[in-house]
Amino acid sequence: MSTTPASGDSVVPDPSVRAHVEAHRPALVEELCHWLRIPSVSMDPAHAEDVTRSAEWLAEALTRSGFPTVEVWSTAGHPSVFAEWPSDDPQAPTVLVYGHHDVQPAAREDGWDSEPFEPEIRGERLYGRGAADDKGQVLFHTLGVRAHLAATGRDTPAVHLKVLVEGEEEAGSPNFADLVRERADRLSCDVVVVSDTGMWGPDTPTVCTGMRGLVECQVDLWGPDQDIHSGSFGGAVPNPATEAARLAAGLHGPDRAVAVPGFYEGVVELTEEERRLFARLPFDELSWLESAHSHAALGEEGYSTLERIWARPTAEVNGISGGYQGPGGKTIVPASARLKLSFRTVAGQSAEHVQKAVVQWVAEQLPYGVRHSVTFSGTTRPCLTPLDHPALRSLARSMGRAFEQRVLFTREGGSGPAADLQDVLGAPVLFLGISVPSDGWHAPNEKVELPLLAKGAETAALLWEDLARHWRPGT
Repeated sequence: MSTTPASGDSVVPDPSVRAHVEAHRPALVEELCHWLRIPSVSMDPAHAEDVTRSAEWLAEALTRSGFPTVEVWSTAGHPSVFAEWPSDDPQAPTVLVYGHHDVQPAAREDGWDSEPFEPEIRGERLYGRGAADDKGQVLFHTLGVRAHLAATGRDTPAVHLKVLVEGEEEAGSPNFADLVRERADRLSCDVVVVSDTGMWGPDTPTVCTGMRGLVECQVDLWGPDQDIHSGSFGGAVPNPATEAARLAAGLHGPDRAVAVPGFYEGVVELTEEERRLFARLPFDELSWLESAHSHAALGEEGYSTLERIWARPTAEVNGISGGYQGPGGKTIVPASARLKLSFRTVAGQSAEHVQKAVVQWVAEQLPYGVRHSVTFSGTTRPCLTPLDHPALRSLARSMGRAFEQRVLFTREGGSGPAADLQDVLGAPVLFLGISVPSDGWHAPNEKVELPLLAKGAETAALLWEDLARHWRPGT
């Protein structure tokens, strides 16, 4: 028997929820347009005041939605917004909704068909920077909670509802982990709902169950004390550029698995059910290759393309340099070389263990006479919610009812701050997103599909009731 969370569950919508969402959809879109006009570009210091203005706008919007507690939290960088609405049921689950209100840079000359911070509706699509990533997906929760209350006749949500919307996600979330640790008592929850994500396609609703982590490093190599003549000394002394190439070539074995000893320690392997569910997705590898601007799929043997990018740990050479790079030739043994590497990790792996394994592996590969250093930048941890978790079952049921069809399941090959919430708060992470690949995150002409925006609100409205009805954490 299938253990799919949606298996056997109704996909019949709630007429009251849907009617409320549809009646108030125009107001949601109008509010979103106001918010999109604020150019909250977190990575540009010239927009610092705009990011603050965006946080203040959101705080007012959450207050208008009924949240009795709304606060703007300052950080060492840009502000985050926190809101809380307790349930009158003391045994109800506590849910923390996460998103971000900052956006990527955008300018008309980048290739936009309209001004990126002057939102424009064309048919059933709303164009503007942040429409999908992530203002639209944050704001649908305000309509979702109102629809939930209207449909149930409640004065408070069926769950203890909290919201945290950060202002630095597009700048790498440099202060987010510290904020979560400092405010852990206020953010404590039973489950985190991330609405900075998407689904497979408009006709294929999906729920993401996990994200990979990230470990980045730089390997610097030094040989001679200066560039030396290759005719006089080449072949008789170590060449750091050659050794950098050997490291890069030795990163994977013949089966394309990562060759660093101990790298796979702790990996949570894919279950047969997960592999079956991934295989049900309408994946077109040729189309995927076009989007990857590549000509062939290649990776660890024994796994499909989706399994490789979603559920397997990987290693990549991001850059290799050393020696003469100018026109013509220069016959030298270079004094130094450099490798930039990144490792995507999955649930069960320890970033600290991966770092130690890489340091040891590099040292063992290099000959005497080549000095080196391995420097790591910040790490991001992976997160994964098992398919049989009751909160994930609630999300699958709720989305299935909103879309009137069974949902499928994905993972995310990239990395994000969700793992910080999982690690610090000790809560599983759910991904509730309605954005689709054509929305163009970070690209010109970013947009959101307005019918899907409504489906997001409908899913959220159904989710709070379903969680309260079917899950009592700790019991």
